[in-house]
Amino acid sequence: MKKYIAEMIGTMVLVLMGCGSAIFNYGVGSTSQVLTVAFGFGLSVVAMAYAIGGVSGCHINPAITFGAFLSGRISGKDAGMYILYQVVGAIIGSALLFLVVSFIDTGSASYIASGGDFATLTGANGCQPGVSIVGGLIAEIIFTFVFVLVVLGATDSEKGAGNFAGLAIGLSLVLVHIVCIPLTGTSVNPARSIGPAIFEATYGNMGALCQLWIFIIGPLFGGALASVVWNMVAGKK
Repeated sequence: MKKYIAEMIGTMVLVLMGCGSAIFNYGVGSTSQVLTVAFGFGLSVVAMAYAIGGVSGCHINPAITFGAFLSGRISGKDAGMYILYQVVGAIIGSALLFLVVSFIDTGSASYIASGGDFATLTGANGCQPGVSIVGGLIAEIIFTFVFVLVVLGATDSEKGAGNFAGLAIGLSLVLVHIVCIPLTGTSVNPARSIGPAIFEATYGNMGALCQLWIFIIGPLFGGALASVVWNMVAGKK
């Protein structure tokens, strides 16, 4: 049970800090804002990797858990429970952000992302202007594939990066966000998208919920693809 709770806490922190960096830095329209949010997510992963990695492995992402399951690193039962607790953690993290924002006058707080194409009060994902649904789906598959491939490689018991795995994974997430934020806001993590989408609906914006399937199917497919490729490259199967 401890590892499930660790996954819940880790995912909560990821959403709280990652999405919070977008909410409280007036969106992600400029280069500096993109970098701020990218590092917000990446550093959250680094922090949690060293905080709970020894307990649960610090997946904090259903796509990683799915890839680990397909690679034979985790049982089906644990995979299912990990994903459940990750989603719960993401919802808790989103609820905490929603609580904080509810006590802020968003009209006068210039640093709050309350308007604009790249702005959000929840950190919810969505295809950005000019990006089609298919384009967003392909982007999520590709960038999740890259991210999960790094995770599988860095944490491999024989070929991995050892104590530096958390740093490698966090920095790779920064890189993925830098490229993908202008396309979809960057999910590569179904749990991270589910929590904010739910609370985005409370503001009357149903777009995030309508597009949520992209950020569930895309990352899971990308994670599965990464598992297949890593097993081939590493000679596991």
